[in-house]
Amino acid sequence: MKHSNDLSLGDAIKEFLQAYRLEDKLNETRIIKSWEKVLGKLVANHSRDLYIRNRVLYVKIDSAALRNELSYAKEKIVKALNKEVKADVIKDVVLN
Repeated sequence: MKHSNDLSLGDAIKEFLQAYRLEDKLNETRIIKSWEKVLGKLVANHSRDLYIRNRVLYVKIDSAALRNELSYAKEKIVKALNKEVKADVIKDVVLN
């Protein structure tokens, strides 16, 4: 018998994440974890210290040439990462 207040496990988890405001942090973690998948192994191998602050993803790139190339595609990177996690998580990427 199903009661009117029964939730599926997925819905219960979503409500929990929203109630404790954990959804944003979870999405930020998903963005960082998807960096290699979206940009490839070569870029990921030259990337260090990824973190998000105020909807900006900061990435340390150890190759000046690669950093320069990626700087031209920042808007595409933001769109691809947000699309990967199916949420509007970041608005900019800073490459150091």
